[in-house]
Amino acid sequence: MKMNKPHSLAVACGVALLTMIAPLTARAQVTPPTQPEPENEFTIDAELMTRGEIRRGGLPSSEEDVDNKASFILERTRLGMGYSRSFFQAHITAQHSAVWGQAGKGSFNLYEAWAQFKARNGLFAKVGRQVLSYDDERIIGSNDWAMTALSHDLLKVGYENDKHKLHLMFAYNQNSASVNGGSEYRDGDKPYKTMQNLWYHYQHPRVPFGVSLLFMNQGLQSEKDDNLKKTYYQQLVGTFVSYKPLDWSVEGSFYYQLGKNETGTDIRAWMASAKGIYSPSRHWKLTGGYDILSGDPFFAVPSGDGMGLGLTQHKTIKGFSPLYGSHHKFYGAMDFFYVSTYYNGFTPGLQNIYAGVSYKPISKLKFDGTYHYFRIATNTDNLDKPLGHEVELTVSYTPIKELLVSVGYSYMHGSKTMEALKRVDSQRNLHWAWLNLIVRPRFLQIKW
Repeated sequence: MKMNKPHSLAVACGVALLTMIAPLTARAQVTPPTQPEPENEFTIDAELMTRGEIRRGGLPSSEEDVDNKASFILERTRLGMGYSRSFFQAHITAQHSAVWGQAGKGSFNLYEAWAQFKARNGLFAKVGRQVLSYDDERIIGSNDWAMTALSHDLLKVGYENDKHKLHLMFAYNQNSASVNGGSEYRDGDKPYKTMQNLWYHYQHPRVPFGVSLLFMNQGLQSEKDDNLKKTYYQQLVGTFVSYKPLDWSVEGSFYYQLGKNETGTDIRAWMASAKGIYSPSRHWKLTGGYDILSGDPFFAVPSGDGMGLGLTQHKTIKGFSPLYGSHHKFYGAMDFFYVSTYYNGFTPGLQNIYAGVSYKPISKLKFDGTYHYFRIATNTDNLDKPLGHEVELTVSYTPIKELLVSVGYSYMHGSKTMEALKRVDSQRNLHWAWLNLIVRPRFLQIKW
């Protein structure tokens, strides 16, 4: 049967229309509907750190006990919960640390407990117990190598964008809220009564140059019995500069301390540092640097053996204090300086000349070696300046992202000055080895 022309034209148009619509219909069926991005996140994390140490030599418990040996296992456990959304974050971390087999409960505290609000224009406010880490951590750092580490109770407000960062910090610590003694702060969890900090950092987005300025004001409770409620204030002002072009990295810092200490004695102290890093390839890194921290020149009258130190009343304290930095990171892994004190509390300062090499054959394995040459920073009538030589070797391995295994060995050959100031053993050959395991599991992560 023969079809008429109008009917044939209608059929042809229908076929053409279906041909055009079919791909659009198929695409619409395949493409899933757009889901909104989750606004809220809740996590539960933990950190389990276990470190075994073996030591020979060091600080004897008495004049006769000069051949100390020790071995022990330390543990630190942290459990944290966090919540975050676009403009708000909150975090709580509980911490326990002890020695395996230790009588009692060890040390248990609240390591972090803070809330933070952020605005779209870069303004923010963070309040509560929090960890502070600024620049290279020389003055303010987490000191995470220590089993208890450092955290601060304070209010932090500031502003941040792609070039500028400005942080203001305010702390005020007391023993109790009682009317009687409410203005005193002694033997508390923090070393200061009040603290106000200002930190500014500039980083050019297209040039590998950064500079920071730091100002600190601390209020310390008087140690004088006749003036228990008086607060003495000391200040620190300084700068940190970094320049990282291509395979090179150069860092430098200078800080000056003034004001008064807990006894009302004037402080006039300073420190300076310079560090250079060169990476000839992605596997190798070479490091070298110099630190100098000012000290007191008064070492008073020696005892009968010519090596002891008496006491001197200082009119001005010239020994620099690195305050709340990560000291283990800078002044030798054996922690003889600015972690433990000199004999009788003297502070002759420190000069630290160091060089190191790092080799990373694969992304998960790293070898480090560092050499330190230590000297005191002041001239004395009874002691030479050299303190000794320290060599540090470390191997780190990360088989999975939740596990870090590291092992290290350090050796120091001290001088007679080291023996006199630190009361180390008479042989002055000091050994320390350790094995460290850190496990960081994430138990829960929920987004909605």
